[in-house]
Amino acid sequence: MSAVELKRFTLFEELSEEEREVLSEEIERIELEPGDVLFREHEEASGLVLLVEGRVRLESQRAGELGSVGPGSALGAVSLVTVGPREASAIAESACSIFLLRRSTFRRLADDAPRAACRLAEAIARETAAFLRAGLEPLVRSAVDRAQTEP
Repeated sequence: MSAVELKRFTLFEELSEEEREVLSEEIERIELEPGDVLFREHEEASGLVLLVEGRVRLESQRAGELGSVGPGSALGAVSLVTVGPREASAIAESACSIFLLRRSTFRRLADDAPRAACRLAEAIARETAAFLRAGLEPLVRSAVDRAQTEP
């Protein structure tokens, strides 16, 4: 994996070339065939998955099929900074090339290259906050609507 390839992913856009180079040296490449399971719902999330080529279907026991994601998608970024279970299963719909940054590697990176690790953690926080804000808006509107109709 190269620093140039990392720049394709929004989490890495604002990192310097040098920071991306440091991270790129730590990322594993994984090849999947159609039907291969990348990870299962409820398993402990162990790292950030970057989808380079192919399509991955996401599904959940409680919600069914959630859809699919393609190249440029990042899954499990929060797992670099916190421990917890996967919220869905991910299954390759086609041949896929995946880059994986494991939590254990990220923690070692935090010791060896703290600036790069900090910048990536900031990008994860920024992306997570944007996701939460987008999800909160409908909830707030619903609460306001209910409050306006109650006597």
